[in-house]
Amino acid sequence: MKIVIASDEDRPVLAHIAARLRERGHEATILPIATWGAMATDAASKVARGETDRAIVCCWTGTGASIAANKVRGVRAALCVDATTAAGARKWNDANVLALSLRLLSEPVATEIVDAWLDTPYAGSEGESLGEIARAESA
Repeated sequence: MKIVIASDEDRPVLAHIAARLRERGHEATILPIATWGAMATDAASKVARGETDRAIVCCWTGTGASIAANKVRGVRAALCVDATTAAGARKWNDANVLALSLRLLSEPVATEIVDAWLDTPYAGSEGESLGEIARAESA
């Protein structure tokens, strides 16, 4: 799976997340640091256009990055501060963008959240993901 990581600050936890994704066999790319709105919109747009499968966006609280990403049609960004929330965001909401708070994020917590987000499948709605619905509507 291709996953981009975007942030408004260069923090060591970004490299940790990228390494964890690669360790799990995914293609991970850290985008250039930009303002929270620009980086989140850029990452979300890459998901919406199908250039990447998913994205992880990070800012100080994660709130601004989540809001900016959700303005992109076809994106379902979820701000998650723990593994349970990340699993629920995938299971019930088919979240294709994960928003994280740099203020709250340690490497062990990042690992737990990212692993839960990757390992939890969408429970589905009659077998159709929200992503498939959005793509069909825009076609």
